[in-house]
Amino acid sequence: MASKPLNNIWIRRQQCPCGDWKCYIRLEGDESTTKTEIESTTSSSPSPSSSPYVGQIFRTDEEAFEHYTTFARKTGFSIRKARSTESHNLGVYRRDFVCYRSGFNQPRKKPNVPHPRERKSLRCGCDAKLYLTKQVLAIEGTTTTTKTQWYVSQFSNVHNHELLEDEQVRLLPAYRKIQQTDQERILLLSKAGFPVNRIVKLLELERGVQLPFIEKDVRNFVRACKRSVQESDALLNEKRESDLMELLESCKGFAERDMGFVYEFTSDESGKVESLAWAYGECVQGYSMFGDVVVFDTSYRSITYGLLLGVFFGMDNGGSAILLGCVLLQDETCRSFTWALQTFVRFMRGGHPQTIVTDIDTGLKDAIERELPNTNHVVFMCDVASKLASWFSQDLGSHYDEFRAGFEMLCRAGSIDEFEQQWDLLVTRFESSQVSVAASLAKQIPQRVPYPTMKTCMPMEDHARAVLTPYAFSVLQNEMVLSLQYAVAEMANGPYILHHFKKMEGECCVFWNPENEEIHCSCKEFEHSGILCRHSLRVLAVKNCFHIPEQYFLVRWRQESSLVTEENQNGMGIGDDCVQTFQSLTETLLTESMVSKDRLDYTNQELSALIDRVRNIEPANTCISHDC
Repeated sequence: MASKPLNNIWIRRQQCPCGDWKCYIRLEGDESTTKTEIESTTSSSPSPSSSPYVGQIFRTDEEAFEHYTTFARKTGFSIRKARSTESHNLGVYRRDFVCYRSGFNQPRKKPNVPHPRERKSLRCGCDAKLYLTKQVLAIEGTTTTTKTQWYVSQFSNVHNHELLEDEQVRLLPAYRKIQQTDQERILLLSKAGFPVNRIVKLLELERGVQLPFIEKDVRNFVRACKRSVQESDALLNEKRESDLMELLESCKGFAERDMGFVYEFTSDESGKVESLAWAYGECVQGYSMFGDVVVFDTSYRSITYGLLLGVFFGMDNGGSAILLGCVLLQDETCRSFTWALQTFVRFMRGGHPQTIVTDIDTGLKDAIERELPNTNHVVFMCDVASKLASWFSQDLGSHYDEFRAGFEMLCRAGSIDEFEQQWDLLVTRFESSQVSVAASLAKQIPQRVPYPTMKTCMPMEDHARAVLTPYAFSVLQNEMVLSLQYAVAEMANGPYILHHFKKMEGECCVFWNPENEEIHCSCKEFEHSGILCRHSLRVLAVKNCFHIPEQYFLVRWRQESSLVTEENQNGMGIGDDCVQTFQSLTETLLTESMVSKDRLDYTNQELSALIDRVRNIEPANTCISHDC
């Protein structure tokens, strides 16, 4: 419904920009018109682009506002909510929506500054409007049940200003909305130090389309978020201190109920809790058996409190992760990590792990070098891979993809010598010495599984099955199966050279001493995982060994090293025969009882009495024999 001024005379366009040929505007001087050109309808879902009209019905006032907003944007203006009228009985019964240029701004007192900025008001007294009135109707067939609806009581689409084209109307404040996904992205980039103009350009590149907001909106949004954070900092600090004290009290309560539970904390000069660490009695027990390799995960941080959560955990002989301890830290400095490591070692009664696995962090690296000087420090391979692009993409340019492929091949090296050789070639090839952290990929081993069936019928396989846990046995069994693919050649000076039947490169050298039953392989798999490699197993088979030497069954992989004992698993040592007999009796009892209702009632009565008598029997301290 746009009009253009010509010699101070308003002329009317032949058709409304909304696309509806029936939609028109009534200008000053025109003859009065009625609404007969637009058919009245009570449809609850009008076309979004159709013009509102007097008598149009909506289910809610918000539905009407959305419809009017869509129409206004299509036409070339925006709307705002004006006054609303309410009564005691009906509540709000009238809503007024007007053009964004309706009315006039009241004169404001000028600020007492040398050169006050003059802002021209957009309001020009435009009379375009839509008034809604609530209507209460009785539902047909009832006298007490009613429903409400809203109808358009007044509507005018006469504007005294130029309407905007599509490219201009999107810049009106009413249509410049920053969606939730864009808000999160803006805040992330702002925290990373990006200026607002760079944030807008980056979003335009990422979206590939014109943004529905402008730089001013982003600047206002960032400023409002910062102000909100500043105002809530005091409340967050108070809540953080309260919650930390509550956690500390919980630790004190655990320590009173569990003699094995341990905790420590630090506080500042005012007595507020800074850092807190704790470990359960089961953690110390698990560390005594499976503390050779410890993972310290510090990738979790509370957004609300700003606290860093560090979790110590290991892996049991079933391949499952076990918790060893937790710590809450204020920051990621060397001082905080030093306290965390010192506390963890005290919890674990002074025991140092052989290997500790962490992410890449300079403060944590320095703390480990200081507190665990004899412990091997290994970095998560995924953490290294995720940072390759930031380290090398700019320096290597178009050669980065080639370097990445070479690095991934390097991580699959079969031995230390092969890794170091390929590493030197990779560094020389790309003339780069910026990478100082590299780690071999851990073997991809399936999760905890039941004992697999025998696959080789080798006596060594049967021997291992009787000693190892299902998880460890499945890994060793896989090595046994693959060992059959290797050819063995005995050298004159004693060692054995093994080749895969399809590949002549990548040979391994195995040394076997039958006197003390010691075997060593150049692949160093046993030193890495504690399970004999396929090359060693192949040599043992060639030398007619029917049992694996006991020293190659590490304690951490044996069945007797489980944290959950067989007694706890089977109910204080009750044998399988007894359990099977009990299950057989209950099945027979159920079958006989279902013959008739009298039998079933009698069985239920007797079983209830039997359960009461069983509950009154004190559990015996000795285990029940397997012979029932």
